[in-house]
Amino acid sequence: MKIYLVGGAVRDQLLGRVIKERDWVVVGATPRILLDLNYLPVGKDFPVFLHPQTHEEYALARTERKTAPGYRGFVFHADQNVTLEEDLLRRDLTINAMAQDDDGRIIDPFHGQQDLKDRLFRHVSSAFAEDPVRILRIARFAATFPDFNIHPDTQALMREMVQKGEVNALVPERVWQEWEKAFKEVAPHRFFEVLENCDALQILFPVLQFNQLGSDAIRRAARVTKKIAIRLAVFLYALDEKSIAELSEKYRLPGDYRDLARLVSKYHSVYTSIPDLNSEELLNLLESLDAFRRRKRFNDFLEACQIIYQINNKVASKVKKTLALAQSVDIHAFVKQGLKGVEIKEAIHKARVKLIQQG
Repeated sequence: MKIYLVGGAVRDQLLGRVIKERDWVVVGATPRILLDLNYLPVGKDFPVFLHPQTHEEYALARTERKTAPGYRGFVFHADQNVTLEEDLLRRDLTINAMAQDDDGRIIDPFHGQQDLKDRLFRHVSSAFAEDPVRILRIARFAATFPDFNIHPDTQALMREMVQKGEVNALVPERVWQEWEKAFKEVAPHRFFEVLENCDALQILFPVLQFNQLGSDAIRRAARVTKKIAIRLAVFLYALDEKSIAELSEKYRLPGDYRDLARLVSKYHSVYTSIPDLNSEELLNLLESLDAFRRRKRFNDFLEACQIIYQINNKVASKVKKTLALAQSVDIHAFVKQGLKGVEIKEAIHKARVKLIQQG
């Protein structure tokens, strides 16, 4: 039995990046052998085990065969006779198809080290075309490694996969998983650039027109904030509320992401005119944005608008000052006066307007 470090950990080590997680392949073993060594079984579709101390994943070397359309139609085969090279052959990209043994020696049958030097995403074999998730993964890798390019042969293969309808088999949860990961990276705009260049964008995101406007905005957002909700809202700001609702429903976006994107879409154009609003109009805007109850979301809205319009924080400072003044109104005083329902609401509104005018 031999154990090898594989995949992203080897790649990141060679690139000098921090290794976030380690995956291992076990060659020449059986499930029984690992169980006897106290490894914990977790895999349903193929034999994967957790190390008894580190809890890192150890998978038996395996091969796979496609049996149906989409990304779920695979049969896996794992036994003691499957070699390391056969296991690496089933992987997506050459830079992810390397292994390292106990002595630190790199096993690189598909020239992944050279592709790392050349900054290339290149598929390992024609089996790449059997799994449409790999298109999403390349798009996400492009967001992670902005100085890498897709090899022309791989680009052609991706387009062919789209033409054959493989992308249609992707489930919304899987698309969102890769989308969200991409938007945590240094160049999130590249996720959609890659999808557009292989003709998958119109299939997966028919309401989304990835134009220079959205691309420039998300580039700016990636430089100044790591908050996914803000990055997403900035990226989608040019869409109307209906389109955002469709995207949110289709890909089941988290509620806070959806709500911020909706607010930015609806009210971003008002942001630049805030200095010209009178006290009544400014208070109406704060109420429309639910700023009094949802302060954090309101601050995220302001930050998103600052990024979109590249305006300094003077506008945001004015709005925050206005909000603080309006919040200083003593609501309980009106209750003590015996006011109820609509009367209280109107009294609070008038008092807030007065304070804003005085401020």
